[in-house]
Amino acid sequence: MAKCNVCVTPEMSVARGRVAAVHECADMQQAVSALDPYAQSDSNCDAARFSDPRNFINRELSWLEFNRRVLEEAEDATQPLIERVKFLTIFSSNLDEFFEIRVAGIKQQIESETSDVGPDALSPTETFNAIQRAAREMVASQYAFWNDELMPELGRNGIRIHDVTKLNAKRTAWAQKFFQEEVFPMLTPLAVDASHPFPQLLNKSHNLLVRARAEHDGELLHAIVQVPRVLSRLIQLPRGKGEEPWDYIYLAALIKHHISTLFPGMVLDGVHAFRVTRNSDLYIDDEEADNLLRTIEQELRRSSRGDAVRLEVEQDCPREFRELLLEFFELTDADLYRLNGPLSMTHLMPLVTNDAFAKLRDRPFQPARPAALPRGANILEIIRNQDVLLHHPYDSYDPVVEFIEAAAADPQVLAIKITLYRTSGDSPIVEALIDAANAGKQVTALVELRARFDEAANIAWARRLEEAGAHVVYGVVGVKTHCKALLIVRRDTDRLRQYVHLGTGNYHPRTARIYTDFSLFTANQELTEEVAMLFNTLTGLAGYSGGHKLLVAPFDMQRRVIEKIERERDHAYSGKDGRIIVKLNALVDDEIIVKLYEASCAGVKIDLIVRGICCLRPKIAGLSENIRVVSVVGRFLEHSRIYYFANNGWPEVYLSSADWMPRNFFRRVEVAFPIEAEALRNELISEVLPIFLNDGVKARELQSDGTYHRLKQEDGAKSQAQLTFRNRARRAARQAAESTAAPAIKLLPIMTSRQEPASNAKRQPT
Repeated sequence: MAKCNVCVTPEMSVARGRVAAVHECADMQQAVSALDPYAQSDSNCDAARFSDPRNFINRELSWLEFNRRVLEEAEDATQPLIERVKFLTIFSSNLDEFFEIRVAGIKQQIESETSDVGPDALSPTETFNAIQRAAREMVASQYAFWNDELMPELGRNGIRIHDVTKLNAKRTAWAQKFFQEEVFPMLTPLAVDASHPFPQLLNKSHNLLVRARAEHDGELLHAIVQVPRVLSRLIQLPRGKGEEPWDYIYLAALIKHHISTLFPGMVLDGVHAFRVTRNSDLYIDDEEADNLLRTIEQELRRSSRGDAVRLEVEQDCPREFRELLLEFFELTDADLYRLNGPLSMTHLMPLVTNDAFAKLRDRPFQPARPAALPRGANILEIIRNQDVLLHHPYDSYDPVVEFIEAAAADPQVLAIKITLYRTSGDSPIVEALIDAANAGKQVTALVELRARFDEAANIAWARRLEEAGAHVVYGVVGVKTHCKALLIVRRDTDRLRQYVHLGTGNYHPRTARIYTDFSLFTANQELTEEVAMLFNTLTGLAGYSGGHKLLVAPFDMQRRVIEKIERERDHAYSGKDGRIIVKLNALVDDEIIVKLYEASCAGVKIDLIVRGICCLRPKIAGLSENIRVVSVVGRFLEHSRIYYFANNGWPEVYLSSADWMPRNFFRRVEVAFPIEAEALRNELISEVLPIFLNDGVKARELQSDGTYHRLKQEDGAKSQAQLTFRNRARRAARQAAESTAAPAIKLLPIMTSRQEPASNAKRQPT
């Protein structure tokens, strides 16, 4: 295909400048217009060209493609068996949340007849229809895989889920006794008739619709029986002589089999299971909510009974039952899913968590103790002399917890400030903050009450912190506090000094074992002062006055990211090095995407490692042929964000809590922080990023049509990023264990904004 010289001829773009080149390639433009459906009348690289809706992948469809990659991990026969079950449950859980939030929002747009469209120009109705087609195809694949491959493979490994109607006599008797003693007392039949309206069933609850008639008059009646949430949905059968130890039945099937005991004197005319998914998004007007905590508590109670958005029924559910349920929930056939198996694969989690199946899971991994922070060392003393960077879960999260616990116990520590977006139910971090407050230290916690699906837990922690005397701030009006920052103020022997931890992930020790994230410890004065200013902005009345080190949303992050992309573009136009590598969870912001297209046309080589949603189309001639997009889905959830700009030999690397999405740029408080210690920065550029880019096992590459393809194995190479990091951590742990002497601590220089890097080496990933 013919291409515009502006895009592909460096000599023209450098010697004459872009504007001159545009005016001098009219003949080529005409040729391109005839051959390239994307070509514009003025230039193959103009603003209108970049903003063409065909250049953007629909956000929701891109997310569904991400969940397809999760399903592919379950379908991968090279995975350990129980890991395949785990990915199947993750696929179902992801899809539940997608319907609860995203599909619910789209249905509201349709009902309100909004004309708003995204950069891809699809209307809400068009998006909804496309979602239904893609989701149905994936759900059909999921259940075919479960029935035809995974369930038989479980059986071959001694794990079986039985049809309750086909148990032998001994197990039938046990099941009947279990039902009578453990299940029956919890069941409550709810009649549905003129005097008993359809009950308000909870979101994602598992229910049975019963149709029965009295023996004497034959009138058809309906009732609902809810499957108790307090019981495991998968019941393990006792092991008898000669029987396998891991035999199960579904709780819902057991109830269905014995449900006649709930309706004595009635003749049952049909019993069918169903599951309803409801709108679970919270609707809170910050300006109208005089008490945010109380408002969110009320909204949480409401959201569990929000409008229905999806109805799931058994495959053999008759039409009259389906129509009755659709009428009850005010849904249509477009919202109905008939499933050939359990109504939720999340009910298989007891298999995933059973320690008896260790041989069918991934090899256990124990995070390594980082050499820079040896056990028993004075963390504050180390940080005074050098920046320390940890890569979780390969590096243990223990130093982060110890950092806070040490600060809580240190009499010289005067104040602790922290943002809490999500944390574990038994969080040692919150316990340390409570201890610090009880000890009289000034503790300030910005608790984000609107962390989706963790709202109730955060409310509980907020109350405990307040009771201990901590200052609890419930975020900022209109935005979520999503950044991960910790500031400790200590009276050292020479002066009052601030110590900072900044992270890409939450202060959540449990998820830190399964999410990949980075932690930076620093006492760099310029950086700590900007973090202190950010806390004052979030807790006080003053606006954000800006800084030199941090990129902070919603204030300046998007603008400064765009400036850095434009700088790489301009370097390329002038014949200098232009290179961008970005690792994100999601890339959605259309302004950023347009700038990446501009940079690609200028000749900047761009690698994007995007785990989930990516609305940018790579590999389009004359637009994005210099852009490569890969997604890594593996054992750990890729959660870290890395921004690398080559800057013509003066590289910049930022780690961040923020994806490149409008919500992160404008509706959340986010932070991107620079890695300035040369050794740490070079490690990210020359080791960490190339390991991700060279993954030939778990990576898929995005095509211009929005689909993802597994990378082809060349020369037998099968590099796997997460395995490489795990092996490196294991080697480090062995070396530390074999060493008889305490590990030497190499002090690295902390570079201020007034210093240049010690070397002008242009080391870049391949």
